[in-house]
Amino acid sequence: MSDTTTTASELIARSNRLGADPKNTNYAGGNTSAKGTETDPVTGEPVELLWVKGSGGDLGTLKESGLAVLRLDRMRALVEVYPGVAREDEMVAAFDYCLHGKGGAAPSIDTAMHGLVDAAHVDHLHPDSGIAIATAADGETLTKEIFGDKVVWVPWRRPGFQLGLDIAAIKEQHPQAIGCILGGHGITAWGETSERCEKNSLWMIRTAERYIKANSKKQPFGARVKRWEPLSPAKRRARAAEIAPLLRGVASRDRPMVGHFTDDKVVLDFLAGRHHPRLAELGTSCPDHFLRTKVKPMVLDLPADAPLDKVKARVAEIHEAYRADYAGYYERNKVKGSPAMRGADPLVILVPGVGMFSYGANKQTARVAGEFYINAINVMRGAEGLSTYAPIDESEKFRIEYWALEEAKLQRMPKPKPLATRVALVTGAASGIGRATAEKLAAEGACVVIADLSLEKAQEAAASIGSADVAVGVQVDVSDAAAVRAMVDAAVLAFGGVDLVVNNAGLSLSRSLLETTERDWDLQHDVMAKGSFLVSQAAAKVMIEQRMGGDIVYISSKNAVFAGPNNVAYGAAKADQAHQVRLLAAELGEHGIKVNGVNPDGVVQGSGIFASGWGANRAAVYGVKEKDLGKFYAQRTILKREVLPENIANAVFVLCSAELSHTTGLHVPVDAGVAAAFLR
Repeated sequence: MSDTTTTASELIARSNRLGADPKNTNYAGGNTSAKGTETDPVTGEPVELLWVKGSGGDLGTLKESGLAVLRLDRMRALVEVYPGVAREDEMVAAFDYCLHGKGGAAPSIDTAMHGLVDAAHVDHLHPDSGIAIATAADGETLTKEIFGDKVVWVPWRRPGFQLGLDIAAIKEQHPQAIGCILGGHGITAWGETSERCEKNSLWMIRTAERYIKANSKKQPFGARVKRWEPLSPAKRRARAAEIAPLLRGVASRDRPMVGHFTDDKVVLDFLAGRHHPRLAELGTSCPDHFLRTKVKPMVLDLPADAPLDKVKARVAEIHEAYRADYAGYYERNKVKGSPAMRGADPLVILVPGVGMFSYGANKQTARVAGEFYINAINVMRGAEGLSTYAPIDESEKFRIEYWALEEAKLQRMPKPKPLATRVALVTGAASGIGRATAEKLAAEGACVVIADLSLEKAQEAAASIGSADVAVGVQVDVSDAAAVRAMVDAAVLAFGGVDLVVNNAGLSLSRSLLETTERDWDLQHDVMAKGSFLVSQAAAKVMIEQRMGGDIVYISSKNAVFAGPNNVAYGAAKADQAHQVRLLAAELGEHGIKVNGVNPDGVVQGSGIFASGWGANRAAVYGVKEKDLGKFYAQRTILKREVLPENIANAVFVLCSAELSHTTGLHVPVDAGVAAAFLR
């Protein structure tokens, strides 16, 4: 193994260990580096290099491709051309001219700190315990008391070239020091070996943890307030599901958001404390925190079990106040050239006794925003326990939130997929049409809830699509109203709400009129006619509350209009579904909810219906072998093509896409052309 590979691999291993523990740093927060020597492939001479975690990467999952590699001689030469703090942002572009080799990640704003500090290995981390000291009103005094002369206090300065110079000077002036506390921000540690650097980082973090634990006041958030005490687990989950659509609508006024809910004990304890309104109003401090949570959350100031109508009225009032306050923050701090305001809605909403709702452009971003606010709560606990929580000034927060470099990073993000921010609920989604539809919607950017009679199969299908940030599996009997409500609640708690519903659950029994029993009739109508009604009703309630519009798609059938043999119960149930499309399209249009249908024919491949006996029965009716049923159906069509699950999935996607934003009440035949089923 070459020295280069050894240096990079040691750095990656150290980074992964540090990033794996949330006590050390938050997701995608902090950065690490290592310096070493490599032979320059052009000159054949040794060249000193810096390997540093690139912009936007995560320490816990860092790979070699996530490192930026720079020549140290060129980096150090930048000191001679540095134009001063007023123009320090220009230095970020200069890092590109220091890069060594091809590929690798873009250098982050903290690259100067790593390159200029005279140590072979440097860690910059955002541990809760370290930020607690960094945000305490007397943080400088606490730093001396806790760490002695081994750690030096650095007053707040925005990350950049000047901060790199400052820390390099501190390292030189304090040879006994192993690191520093960055006021309002985090920690930096160094060492001459990777092992020593990691030990120094962990010593700082654990020493701060132990000191806080041993010296903190008993109730750092103040005495507990009875009306803010947590509801029981079942009651708070029920209340969360009840208000989640309302809150998602609040967070999505300026742009659609996906939601995440947590009733973590850390959150509930914070919200039960008397001081939580004051602390929440102060906002977060570490740049990694407020860039993901906004400068402060929106807080509902009602008892957890307040009547729902009172909650709705109060949320509306608080939301308007929050938007006005954020607009004021922007107007007070903007300067010539500031990017336009990005939206005034909250990214974190706190509900005492219930929990925290967080939001983002996708589920992962929403979840991480919540995790960051939990970090912020831990920081506030530590700072208040020892002293008084004193985050950086709002003007400094604004300088980072609306930093030209941050804006440039946002502009570099890939264009969102067509269904990004949309939450799709598909019934009967563990196989066949439903599974193909769920896969298609997820591929186009939607979060997907896969609902099926079999929980095991639903979860397996969800896992095949992706993590819980993309798809979840839930169990449902769509003929049971309580089960349908539980399914919709699960969707709301998983992703914040529901935007797109596909009524696909179904079954069929191929029998003649005289052979069809009352039970046969009831079963098929309960699952398809009644089931679609129950699912649409429950989902529409959520969509109306969200005020974000929505889509409901019925997977009906060509049998809704075609009179086939031995098919009375199935055909009648499908005809019921088809007319529900028209009725609901007329009723829900005022809420921006589109209702459309797809009429497939004979989708044999992967079908749970055909596999359960329907295929054998239809094959017997038509006098063909069951294995040839798909081919038989194809030959009776105008196009002579077999209809596959993905053909139906594509139709669902098109109906829900922006291209058909003005279409409702439509049935789309996807049957390869069956003249007898043409719509008239």
